[in-house]
Amino acid sequence: MGKREDFIGRIIVALDYPSADEAESLLNQLKGIPCYMKVGMQLFYAAGPSFVLKLKEQGYKVFLDLKMHDIPNTVKGGAASIARLGVDMFNVHVAGGITMMESALEGVDQAVNPSIPKPIVIGVTQLTSTNVTTLNDEIGISGTVEDSVLQYAKLAKNAGLDGVVASPLEVTNIKEQNGEGFVTVTPGIRPIGSNMGDQSRVMTPKEAFDQGTDYIVIGRPITASDDPRKSMENIIEELK
Repeated sequence: MGKREDFIGRIIVALDYPSADEAESLLNQLKGIPCYMKVGMQLFYAAGPSFVLKLKEQGYKVFLDLKMHDIPNTVKGGAASIARLGVDMFNVHVAGGITMMESALEGVDQAVNPSIPKPIVIGVTQLTSTNVTTLNDEIGISGTVEDSVLQYAKLAKNAGLDGVVASPLEVTNIKEQNGEGFVTVTPGIRPIGSNMGDQSRVMTPKEAFDQGTDYIVIGRPITASDDPRKSMENIIEELK
């Protein structure tokens, strides 16, 4: 993977905790490791925007993972509010359609200024917990999961988004379809020896980066570990 600093900044740690205190405990254990931090719905709804601002004050890059999906005007306002927090990345559901995604970008444009940099805006394709049975029989979309992901990625590109969230299994085809500059953020990452949990489409960190993904998201293998720092160091060593 090259130099150590080339990939540490592309590891996103999922702060999947119910409170700010528990998240801060992990931050203390990972202090000095310059990775991204992902704040999802559970933590954001508990700790609020102030926790995001605190992460930024501590020098972290932040991926705010709220998966916005609503009418275009509501998403436009939400995207503006998110951008004003100074986050580095956030996401919207591609299933909301092109107009909704374009509205998110309009909201960002309204909010950014010389003191607020423009965040990376990515689309959610299919969740990594989604398998073909769920897709076909429950959601009502025919074809394979990969077919759906590629269609959603194309829509995201047409709407002007910077990239998509997708499993590592789809990264190569997404890049081929939309160009190497189209960002892929990859959850469903399980280091060697980890439990798969509720993820259906997974790879190791090294495998995902070898597929060409730009960012990997790792949660429970770090956050649920008895020694999170050691687990993170093992991942870094594995990537070397």
